[in-house]
Amino acid sequence: SLNDTVVVFDRIREFINERTNWEFARTVNAAISSTISRTLNTSLTTLIVLLAIFTFGGESIQGFMLALIIGVLVGTYSSVFIATPVMFDTMEKSNGKLLPKEPKPAKEEL
Repeated sequence: SLNDTVVVFDRIREFINERTNWEFARTVNAAISSTISRTLNTSLTTLIVLLAIFTFGGESIQGFMLALIIGVLVGTYSSVFIATPVMFDTMEKSNGKLLPKEPKPAKEEL
């Protein structure tokens, strides 16, 4: 979950620097859209392995596997549907004070 959150936030930072004419909401939406497939693929691959171990593993490890399965599900949900909206609301409430400033054009010499 932490890794997926960092990936989404890094993509937002990348898009802010590349697409300076976009609104912040559009930038955040594009960043989530571009990373959602990676996030879901990672989570589903991990879940397949955890479910296999939960199903075919010994009784002593099933409780631990159940905890990991719940953790992967909650972590995936939180990285996309909680962390990013909280960051977006925080940035909106700061009125853009936390956003990077656009570089001023260099003065031309006459």
